[in-house]
Amino acid sequence: MNAPTLVTAADANEEARADALLKPRFYTTDFAAMDRLDVSALRAQWDAMLEEYEGDNNHDHFRRDEGFAEEVAALAPTWSPELRAEFLAFLVSSLTSEFSGCVLYNEIAKRVDNPDVKRLMRYMARDESRHAGFLNQSLKDFGLGVDLGELKRNKALTFFKPKYIFYATYLSEKIGYARYITIFRALERHPERCFHPIFKWFERWCNDEFRHGESFALILRANPHLLEGGNRWWIRFFLLAVYATMYVRDHQRPALNAAFGLDPTDYDRRVFAITNEISKQVFPISLDIDHPAFLAGMDRLVAAAARIEAGRARGGPLGWWQQARGALSAGGTLLRLYLLPVRRHDLPEAVRVAPAW
Repeated sequence: MNAPTLVTAADANEEARADALLKPRFYTTDFAAMDRLDVSALRAQWDAMLEEYEGDNNHDHFRRDEGFAEEVAALAPTWSPELRAEFLAFLVSSLTSEFSGCVLYNEIAKRVDNPDVKRLMRYMARDESRHAGFLNQSLKDFGLGVDLGELKRNKALTFFKPKYIFYATYLSEKIGYARYITIFRALERHPERCFHPIFKWFERWCNDEFRHGESFALILRANPHLLEGGNRWWIRFFLLAVYATMYVRDHQRPALNAAFGLDPTDYDRRVFAITNEISKQVFPISLDIDHPAFLAGMDRLVAAAARIEAGRARGGPLGWWQQARGALSAGGTLLRLYLLPVRRHDLPEAVRVAPAW
Protein backbone atom coordinates (compact mmCIF):
# COMPACT_ATOMS: atom_id res chain seq x y z
CA MET A 1 0.00 0.00 0.00
CA ASN A 2 1.34 3.43 -0.95
CA ALA A 3 1.25 6.18 1.69
CA PRO A 4 -1.10 9.05 0.82
CA THR A 5 0.58 11.93 -0.98
CA LEU A 6 0.12 15.03 1.16
CA VAL A 7 0.80 18.20 -0.80
CA THR A 8 -1.43 20.81 0.83
CA ALA A 9 -2.92 21.47 4.27
CA ALA A 10 -6.27 20.41 2.80
CA ASP A 11 -4.75 16.98 2.05
CA ALA A 12 -3.46 16.65 5.62
CA ASN A 13 -6.80 17.69 7.09
CA GLU A 14 -8.67 15.24 4.88
CA GLU A 15 -6.30 12.44 5.92
CA ALA A 16 -6.79 13.27 9.62
CA ARG A 17 -10.60 13.24 9.22
CA ALA A 18 -10.67 9.98 7.26
CA ASP A 19 -12.42 7.00 8.86
CA ALA A 20 -11.01 3.61 7.91
CA LEU A 21 -10.17 0.37 9.69
CA LEU A 22 -6.48 1.13 10.22
CA LYS A 23 -6.79 4.86 10.90
CA PRO A 24 -7.05 6.47 14.37
CA ARG A 25 -10.59 7.14 15.57
CA PHE A 26 -12.23 9.58 17.95
CA TYR A 27 -14.24 8.08 20.81
CA THR A 28 -17.06 8.84 23.18
CA THR A 29 -18.30 6.79 26.12
CA ASP A 30 -20.83 6.34 28.91
CA PHE A 31 -20.01 9.33 31.13
CA ALA A 32 -22.39 8.28 33.92
CA ALA A 33 -20.54 4.97 34.22
CA MET A 34 -17.24 6.83 34.23
CA ASP A 35 -18.56 8.97 37.08
CA ARG A 36 -19.19 5.85 39.18
CA LEU A 37 -15.61 4.62 38.85
CA ASP A 38 -14.06 3.65 42.21
CA VAL A 39 -10.31 3.45 42.76
CA SER A 40 -10.40 3.37 46.57
CA ALA A 41 -8.95 -0.17 46.65
CA LEU A 42 -5.63 1.30 45.46
CA ARG A 43 -5.92 4.73 47.06
CA ALA A 44 -2.28 5.16 48.07
CA GLN A 45 -0.93 4.22 44.65
CA TRP A 46 -3.57 6.35 42.91
CA ASP A 47 -2.76 9.45 44.94
CA ALA A 48 0.98 8.95 44.38
CA MET A 49 0.38 8.73 40.63
CA LEU A 50 -1.68 11.94 40.61
CA GLU A 51 1.14 13.69 42.44
CA GLU A 52 3.47 12.62 39.62
CA TYR A 53 1.11 14.26 37.13
CA GLU A 54 1.01 17.38 39.29
CA GLY A 55 4.82 17.49 39.25
CA ASP A 56 4.62 17.64 35.42
CA ASN A 57 8.23 16.70 34.73
CA ASN A 58 7.73 17.18 30.97
CA HIS A 59 6.28 20.70 31.21
CA ASP A 60 9.24 22.16 29.29
CA HIS A 61 9.98 19.24 26.98
CA PHE A 62 7.70 19.90 24.01
CA ARG A 63 9.46 23.03 22.86
CA ARG A 64 11.60 23.18 19.76
CA ASP A 65 15.15 24.41 20.20
CA GLU A 66 16.75 26.96 17.91
CA GLY A 67 18.29 24.37 15.63
CA PHE A 68 15.12 22.33 15.04
CA ALA A 69 13.85 24.14 11.94
CA GLU A 70 17.36 24.44 10.50
CA GLU A 71 17.87 20.70 10.87
CA VAL A 72 14.56 19.97 9.13
CA ALA A 73 15.51 22.31 6.28
CA ALA A 74 18.87 20.55 5.87
CA LEU A 75 17.58 16.97 6.11
CA ALA A 76 14.27 17.06 4.21
CA PRO A 77 15.85 17.49 0.75
CA THR A 78 17.77 14.22 1.29
CA TRP A 79 14.59 12.13 1.67
CA SER A 80 13.32 9.90 -1.09
CA PRO A 81 9.76 10.58 -2.29
CA GLU A 82 8.67 7.33 -0.61
CA LEU A 83 10.20 8.30 2.75
CA ARG A 84 8.70 11.77 2.55
CA ALA A 85 5.21 10.39 1.87
CA GLU A 86 5.41 7.76 4.62
CA PHE A 87 6.90 10.11 7.22
CA LEU A 88 4.33 12.85 6.64
CA ALA A 89 1.51 10.28 6.80
CA PHE A 90 3.08 8.98 10.04
CA LEU A 91 2.98 12.50 11.49
CA VAL A 92 -0.69 12.97 10.57
CA SER A 93 -1.62 9.56 11.97
CA SER A 94 0.32 10.19 15.18
CA LEU A 95 -1.22 13.65 15.60
CA THR A 96 -4.73 12.26 15.07
CA SER A 97 -4.13 9.54 17.64
CA GLU A 98 -2.73 11.96 20.24
CA PHE A 99 -5.51 14.48 19.65
CA SER A 100 -8.10 11.70 19.90
CA GLY A 101 -6.95 11.12 23.48
CA CYS A 102 -7.04 14.85 24.21
CA VAL A 103 -10.63 15.16 22.96
CA LEU A 104 -11.86 12.10 24.87
CA TYR A 105 -10.11 12.96 28.13
CA ASN A 106 -11.32 16.57 27.98
CA GLU A 107 -14.89 15.46 27.39
CA ILE A 108 -14.80 12.99 30.29
CA ALA A 109 -13.34 15.67 32.58
CA LYS A 110 -16.17 18.05 31.67
CA ARG A 111 -18.94 15.47 32.03
CA VAL A 112 -18.08 13.81 35.37
CA ASP A 113 -18.09 14.98 38.99
CA ASN A 114 -15.97 12.13 40.36
CA PRO A 115 -12.85 14.02 41.60
CA ASP A 116 -10.47 11.11 40.94
CA VAL A 117 -11.58 10.71 37.34
CA LYS A 118 -11.86 14.44 36.64
CA ARG A 119 -8.36 15.18 37.92
CA LEU A 120 -6.76 12.31 36.00
CA MET A 121 -8.49 13.19 32.74
CA ARG A 122 -7.41 16.82 32.97
CA TYR A 123 -3.79 15.80 33.41
CA MET A 124 -3.86 13.35 30.51
CA ALA A 125 -5.67 15.82 28.23
CA ARG A 126 -2.93 18.35 29.04
CA ASP A 127 -0.25 15.86 27.98
CA GLU A 128 -2.00 14.77 24.80
CA SER A 129 -2.62 18.39 23.80
CA ARG A 130 1.12 19.06 24.05
CA HIS A 131 1.92 15.99 21.97
CA ALA A 132 -0.57 16.89 19.26
CA GLY A 133 0.61 20.49 19.14
CA PHE A 134 4.25 19.42 18.88
CA LEU A 135 3.46 17.08 15.99
CA ASN A 136 1.42 19.78 14.29
CA GLN A 137 4.40 22.14 14.40
CA SER A 138 6.39 19.61 12.37
CA LEU A 139 3.55 19.33 9.86
CA LYS A 140 3.45 23.11 9.55
CA ASP A 141 7.11 23.07 8.50
CA PHE A 142 5.81 21.51 5.27
CA GLY A 143 2.67 23.64 4.99
CA LEU A 144 0.56 20.71 6.21
CA GLY A 145 -0.80 21.94 9.54
CA VAL A 146 -4.00 20.29 10.70
CA ASP A 147 -6.86 22.49 11.93
CA LEU A 148 -7.47 20.79 15.29
CA GLY A 149 -10.65 22.74 16.00
CA GLU A 150 -12.14 21.67 12.68
CA LEU A 151 -10.97 18.10 13.26
CA LYS A 152 -12.72 18.00 16.64
CA ARG A 153 -15.95 19.34 15.13
CA ASN A 154 -16.08 17.08 12.08
CA LYS A 155 -14.40 13.74 12.77
CA ALA A 156 -16.91 10.97 13.47
CA LEU A 157 -17.15 9.57 17.01
CA THR A 158 -17.13 5.86 17.87
CA PHE A 159 -18.92 4.83 21.09
CA PHE A 160 -16.95 2.55 23.43
CA LYS A 161 -18.13 1.32 26.82
CA PRO A 162 -15.78 2.47 29.62
CA LYS A 163 -14.23 -0.98 29.98
CA TYR A 164 -13.39 -1.02 26.27
CA ILE A 165 -11.80 2.42 26.71
CA PHE A 166 -9.73 1.03 29.59
CA TYR A 167 -8.51 -2.06 27.70
CA ALA A 168 -7.84 -0.30 24.40
CA THR A 169 -6.28 2.85 25.84
CA TYR A 170 -4.10 0.96 28.31
CA LEU A 171 -2.72 -1.06 25.41
CA SER A 172 -2.41 1.92 23.09
CA GLU A 173 -0.41 3.88 25.66
CA LYS A 174 1.88 0.97 26.55
CA ILE A 175 2.46 -0.11 22.96
CA GLY A 176 3.04 3.56 22.11
CA TYR A 177 5.77 3.61 24.76
CA ALA A 178 7.28 0.40 23.37
CA ARG A 179 7.25 1.76 19.80
CA TYR A 180 8.80 5.13 20.65
CA ILE A 181 11.49 3.74 22.94
CA THR A 182 12.48 1.08 20.40
CA ILE A 183 12.85 3.73 17.68
CA PHE A 184 14.73 6.04 20.07
CA ARG A 185 17.17 3.28 21.11
CA ALA A 186 17.80 2.31 17.46
CA LEU A 187 18.61 5.92 16.53
CA GLU A 188 20.64 6.36 19.72
CA ARG A 189 22.89 3.54 18.47
CA HIS A 190 22.98 5.00 14.95
CA PRO A 191 22.52 8.79 15.14
CA GLU A 192 23.37 9.09 11.45
CA ARG A 193 19.95 7.56 10.73
CA CYS A 194 18.05 10.29 12.58
CA PHE A 195 16.48 11.89 9.51
CA HIS A 196 14.26 14.30 11.49
CA PRO A 197 14.90 16.00 14.86
CA ILE A 198 11.51 15.02 16.32
CA PHE A 199 12.89 11.59 17.17
CA LYS A 200 15.32 13.15 19.66
CA TRP A 201 12.29 14.03 21.78
CA PHE A 202 10.99 10.43 21.91
CA GLU A 203 12.68 9.23 25.13
CA ARG A 204 10.97 11.68 27.51
CA TRP A 205 7.86 11.77 25.32
CA CYS A 206 7.29 8.04 25.66
CA ASN A 207 7.42 8.35 29.44
CA ASP A 208 4.17 10.34 29.22
CA GLU A 209 2.68 7.40 27.30
CA PHE A 210 3.94 5.01 29.94
CA ARG A 211 2.42 7.02 32.79
CA HIS A 212 -0.94 7.21 31.01
CA GLY A 213 -0.88 3.42 30.75
CA GLU A 214 -0.11 3.19 34.47
CA SER A 215 -3.28 5.18 35.15
CA PHE A 216 -5.44 2.67 33.34
CA ALA A 217 -3.56 -0.21 34.98
CA LEU A 218 -4.58 1.15 38.38
CA ILE A 219 -8.20 1.60 37.26
CA LEU A 220 -8.35 -2.00 36.05
CA ARG A 221 -6.63 -3.50 39.09
CA ALA A 222 -8.85 -1.46 41.43
CA ASN A 223 -11.86 -3.04 39.69
CA PRO A 224 -10.82 -6.71 39.40
CA HIS A 225 -14.16 -7.81 37.89
CA LEU A 226 -12.91 -6.16 34.67
CA LEU A 227 -10.15 -8.77 34.51
CA GLU A 228 -12.20 -11.86 35.30
CA GLY A 229 -14.70 -14.22 33.69
CA GLY A 230 -15.99 -13.26 30.27
CA ASN A 231 -13.97 -10.05 30.32
CA ARG A 232 -10.87 -12.12 29.63
CA TRP A 233 -12.25 -12.71 26.14
CA TRP A 234 -12.47 -8.96 25.66
CA ILE A 235 -8.88 -8.56 26.84
CA ARG A 236 -7.86 -11.20 24.32
CA PHE A 237 -9.78 -9.36 21.60
CA PHE A 238 -8.15 -6.00 22.28
CA LEU A 239 -4.67 -7.51 22.53
CA LEU A 240 -5.09 -9.06 19.10
CA ALA A 241 -6.74 -5.98 17.57
CA VAL A 242 -3.98 -3.62 18.76
CA TYR A 243 -1.14 -5.97 17.77
CA ALA A 244 -2.62 -6.79 14.36
CA THR A 245 -3.32 -3.14 13.53
CA MET A 246 0.25 -2.18 14.37
CA TYR A 247 1.74 -5.06 12.38
CA VAL A 248 -0.22 -4.26 9.23
CA ARG A 249 0.45 -0.51 9.47
CA ASP A 250 4.17 -0.99 9.95
CA HIS A 251 4.44 -3.30 6.96
CA GLN A 252 2.81 -0.58 4.87
CA ARG A 253 5.72 1.78 5.67
CA PRO A 254 8.82 0.10 4.21
CA ALA A 255 10.74 3.32 3.49
CA LEU A 256 10.18 4.65 7.00
CA ASN A 257 11.41 1.46 8.64
CA ALA A 258 14.40 1.27 6.29
CA ALA A 259 15.34 4.83 7.27
CA PHE A 260 15.33 3.76 10.94
CA GLY A 261 17.45 0.73 10.04
CA LEU A 262 14.66 -1.52 11.32
CA ASP A 263 13.14 -4.58 9.74
CA PRO A 264 9.38 -4.17 10.34
CA THR A 265 8.86 -7.79 11.38
CA ASP A 266 11.74 -7.73 13.84
CA TYR A 267 10.71 -4.29 15.11
CA ASP A 268 7.14 -5.42 15.73
CA ARG A 269 8.26 -8.58 17.50
CA ARG A 270 10.39 -6.45 19.83
CA VAL A 271 7.48 -4.12 20.50
CA PHE A 272 5.14 -7.08 21.13
CA ALA A 273 7.65 -8.59 23.57
CA ILE A 274 7.99 -5.33 25.54
CA THR A 275 4.23 -4.81 25.61
CA ASN A 276 3.60 -8.41 26.71
CA GLU A 277 6.08 -8.01 29.55
CA ILE A 278 4.62 -4.70 30.72
CA SER A 279 0.99 -5.84 30.47
CA LYS A 280 1.61 -8.65 32.96
CA GLN A 281 1.02 -5.93 35.58
CA VAL A 282 -2.68 -5.93 34.77
CA PHE A 283 -3.75 -8.63 32.29
CA PRO A 284 -3.93 -12.26 33.45
CA ILE A 285 -3.28 -13.41 29.87
CA SER A 286 -0.96 -12.43 27.04
CA LEU A 287 -0.74 -13.48 23.42
CA ASP A 288 1.75 -16.25 22.62
CA ILE A 289 3.80 -14.24 20.12
CA ASP A 290 6.26 -17.14 19.79
CA HIS A 291 3.63 -19.58 18.58
CA PRO A 292 4.53 -20.60 14.99
CA ALA A 293 1.05 -19.71 13.76
CA PHE A 294 1.10 -16.20 15.26
CA LEU A 295 3.62 -14.55 12.97
CA ALA A 296 2.33 -16.51 9.97
CA GLY A 297 -1.14 -15.18 10.69
CA MET A 298 0.15 -11.62 10.96
CA ASP A 299 1.81 -11.99 7.56
CA ARG A 300 -1.48 -13.22 6.09
CA LEU A 301 -3.17 -10.09 7.44
CA VAL A 302 -0.60 -7.94 5.64
CA ALA A 303 -1.31 -9.81 2.40
CA ALA A 304 -5.06 -9.47 2.91
CA ALA A 305 -4.74 -5.71 3.51
CA ALA A 306 -2.71 -5.36 0.31
CA ARG A 307 -5.41 -7.28 -1.60
CA ILE A 308 -8.12 -5.00 -0.22
CA GLU A 309 -6.17 -1.89 -1.17
CA ALA A 310 -5.45 -3.21 -4.66
CA GLY A 311 -9.15 -3.94 -5.15
CA ARG A 312 -10.10 -0.46 -3.97
CA ALA A 313 -7.65 1.06 -6.46
CA ARG A 314 -8.88 -1.20 -9.26
CA GLY A 315 -12.55 -0.34 -8.81
CA GLY A 316 -15.51 -1.89 -10.59
CA PRO A 317 -16.95 -5.37 -10.01
CA LEU A 318 -13.54 -7.08 -10.18
CA GLY A 319 -12.12 -4.62 -7.70
CA TRP A 320 -15.09 -5.20 -5.38
CA TRP A 321 -14.55 -8.95 -5.60
CA GLN A 322 -10.86 -8.52 -4.82
CA GLN A 323 -11.72 -6.44 -1.75
CA ALA A 324 -14.28 -9.03 -0.63
CA ARG A 325 -11.73 -11.85 -0.92
CA GLY A 326 -9.23 -9.81 1.07
CA ALA A 327 -11.80 -9.06 3.77
CA LEU A 328 -12.80 -12.73 4.04
CA SER A 329 -9.16 -13.76 4.30
CA ALA A 330 -8.52 -11.16 7.00
CA GLY A 331 -11.62 -12.19 8.96
CA GLY A 332 -10.72 -15.90 8.85
CA THR A 333 -7.13 -15.17 9.84
CA LEU A 334 -8.17 -13.01 12.78
CA LEU A 335 -10.50 -15.73 14.02
CA ARG A 336 -7.72 -18.33 13.88
CA LEU A 337 -5.35 -15.97 15.69
CA TYR A 338 -8.00 -15.24 18.32
CA LEU A 339 -8.39 -18.95 19.06
CA LEU A 340 -4.66 -19.65 19.47
CA PRO A 341 -3.63 -20.67 23.00
CA VAL A 342 -2.68 -17.75 25.25
CA ARG A 343 -0.16 -17.49 28.05
CA ARG A 344 -1.62 -17.25 31.55
CA HIS A 345 0.02 -15.74 34.61
CA ASP A 346 -0.75 -14.49 38.09
CA LEU A 347 -0.97 -10.76 38.65
CA PRO A 348 1.82 -9.21 40.75
CA GLU A 349 1.00 -7.70 44.12
CA ALA A 350 2.57 -4.36 43.14
CA VAL A 351 0.72 -2.81 40.21
CA ARG A 352 3.12 -0.06 39.11
CA VAL A 353 6.12 -0.84 36.89
CA ALA A 354 8.95 1.42 35.76
CA PRO A 355 9.82 2.33 32.14
CA ALA A 356 13.07 0.38 32.09
CA TRP A 357 13.54 -0.40 28.39
